[in-house]
This record gives sequence, structure tokens and C-alpha cells, in this order.
Amino acid sequence: MSEKVIRVDALARVEGEGFLHIKLRKGRLEELQFRIFEPPRFFEAFLRGKSFMEVPDITSRICGICPVAYQMSSVHALESVFGAKPGPEIRELRRLLYCAEWIESHALHIFMLHAPDFLGYPDALAMAKKHKALVEMGLKLKKTGNDLMTLLGGREIHPVSVRVGGFYKAPTAAQLKALAPALEWARGAAEETLRFTAGLDFPVFEPDYEFVSLRHPDEYPLNEGRIVSNRGLDIPAADFNRVFEEVHQPHSNALHCVKKGSGPYMVGPMARFNLNFDRLPAKVRRSCEKVKLVPGMRNPFRSIVVRAAELLFACDEALRIVSTYREPKKPFVELEPRAGEGHAATEAPRGILYHRYRTDAKGAILEAQIVPPTSQNQGRIEADLREFIPGILKLPKEQFTLRCEQAVRNYDPCISCATHFLKVTVDDEA
Repeated sequence: MSEKVIRVDALARVEGEGFLHIKLRKGRLEELQFRIFEPPRFFEAFLRGKSFMEVPDITSRICGICPVAYQMSSVHALESVFGAKPGPEIRELRRLLYCAEWIESHALHIFMLHAPDFLGYPDALAMAKKHKALVEMGLKLKKTGNDLMTLLGGREIHPVSVRVGGFYKAPTAAQLKALAPALEWARGAAEETLRFTAGLDFPVFEPDYEFVSLRHPDEYPLNEGRIVSNRGLDIPAADFNRVFEEVHQPHSNALHCVKKGSGPYMVGPMARFNLNFDRLPAKVRRSCEKVKLVPGMRNPFRSIVVRAAELLFACDEALRIVSTYREPKKPFVELEPRAGEGHAATEAPRGILYHRYRTDAKGAILEAQIVPPTSQNQGRIEADLREFIPGILKLPKEQFTLRCEQAVRNYDPCISCATHFLKVTVDDEA
């Protein structure tokens, strides 16, 4: 009997902490566990008894990368309880705030977390020595998203302007139009990013996925839409728990969300792109077609190209909104709290984020349920690794480990706000 152990003790290019255990017997994969040992954070429990007005600020603290997604899912769910319907100006501001988050999140992942894998560097700092202009472009793109976030949300991280019913304060048209030159530059940089990522080398790997995302009648989905899949699913957010369920895995502190009766599925950029390509603006579709990025793509390693396409879309959509924005007469709508239950799903950069709340007659939270994208993708990550690893077993230790890490990074999993992510051990029993 022999044992081979591969360890990656400190990887800072994914949000959170995790551990990958692989057991081989006679050269064949026998056991694989993608473990997440993040301790419980109890946000759903924190919310019980709180006023509905406190929810957006509390939920935004769940993630420093995707605070807008948590805020938007919470306000949409609570507004569905109270029957509130903000007007078109507020709706556009919400969409713009989401664009800001997509820009900064996708730029961070593409340039700082994922590109080093494809270019052969351990991190972005090492990559910058020979690709300084590329790293600088990524940082400037992220800053464009940060600046837009600051204007709309009051600060770069954990925005404070969002409230149930709208915003505490809305920007002026002049303030938004002042950002147009930066967004014009960002759109051009995103075009360049799309071309750059499309030219990378990708392993050959195409699993048969069930893609799940929102779909809106007219728009590429951000805040609104029905939950659909490439296998015929088409439901409102209120039916989420009828179709999906969270299950505990003994090897992980984090719940896995699976589709009842069929198991793991994929959410995120690839799912959105494949299910909503026809909802992208025509000029964004043309840019994708020029680099041969079209619907039906199933290689998860090419997700970096899809993120670049969504980065281009977010810049384009932000430009549209700042150029056509009209200030609302009032930045929020009045609402009357009441007892009830509300549901909503919005598209975080990493995929669908589902919220459910039950309130009493005064609007206090009686029950909360939050299902983040990473919990939905965890089972699919494990499934990818089970399919991918047999084809790379003969690689040298270092290359084998890199490919495993890269396969996980395809999903840009946001496990927690820690700095370390993956430790890999391989037990090889002859």
C-alpha cells in the first residue's frame, strides 16, 4: 500500500476556506470530498425579531464582494410581502447598482483570481511582472465599479443607501453623467478583456449540465425574472423550495442545495449566458460571436470568457442607464408593513441568490431563509472534479494540483471572507 499526499496550504485566490480530499485505490478515483469548514454564521437567526428596515444592512454584511446581491434579494422579497412597487426610476437605479457590483466582481475574478492559472503564475503579483498593463487594466476596471458603487451606495463595500422601497438618497442626473467617460473607457477595456480571455488555452472538458438562472421577458437578468433551466424548468421565485432543497453533507459545514429528484446543477455566468444570450444587447452579442462565444458552451474552464462577456454587458448597461436616467421625485415609495411571506431571487455575480422572509403585522422578521449561489454550486463542483480527475491522474503532482484548483476556481466560489481556500490531499492505495 502506498500513499501520495498533495497539499495546497494557503491559496488566496478564492473567497473562503475549504479542503479537497481525494482517495485513489489502484490508480482509480474511489472517494472525493470538497469540504467547507467555515463555521456557521447564523445570519438567518440574526434576522429574527429585527425590523424589515434593518434587513438590507444586515444581509449586506454576509459578503464583502456581493453585498448588493444580498440587499437586492432582501428588498424584493420584503416588497413582495408588503405589495410595494417602486417606479421605473428606482428600478433603473437598482439595476445600475447591480452593474457596479458585476463590474468590480468580474474584474476581480478575471484578472486577480483566475487569469494567473492560465498564464502560469501563482498569483496576480507575480503575473504583473510580465503583464503589468493587463493587471493595471483589471485594477482600473474594478475601480470603475467601485466608483459607481460609492456614488449610488454611499461607499465601496456594504452600501448604506439601499432600503426597502428604494433608496435613502438618489443621485442627480449630473452626478451619474459625470461617470460616463470612465464607463466609456471601461466598455472598451471590457471588449479587450473579452478578446484576451477568448485567446487562452482551455482543457477539453464538457460535462452535461443542468443550467439554472433567472430569465426576464426583455432584459438580461439582474434583479428580476423567473427561474428557468435548459431542461424545462420555469417557475417563479416563490416556488424555489418546491423544486430545490438544501441538504447537509457530513463532510462539509455548508449546506448543499440540489434540485429535487436530479441533484446538482449549475448557476452563475455560464448558466445565465446559455439561457439568456438572446437578451444581451445586439452589440454585445456581436462581440461574443466574433470570439466564437455562443450559446451551448459547456466547458467550465471557459467561464472566464463568459465573465468577460458579462463584464462587457455590465459596462454597456451602466452607460445606457447613466445616459437616460431621470431623477425620481422621491427616492423610495411608502409602504405599509403587514404579516405575510415573500420570496425573491436575483443574480449575484456567481449566480442565483434566493431569499424568503415571513413577517408579522408590524414588519418584524419571524423567519428568514437565504440560499447563496455557492451552496447551489458546491455539489456541481464536486461532480466536475469526479468527472475531471480521472483524465489528469497521470500528470505530475504540481500540475495535477493546479488543475484541481483551477477546476474549482472556474466557479469563483465565495465560501467566506477568509483568505485561504483549498488544501488538497490525495491518498493513493495501491
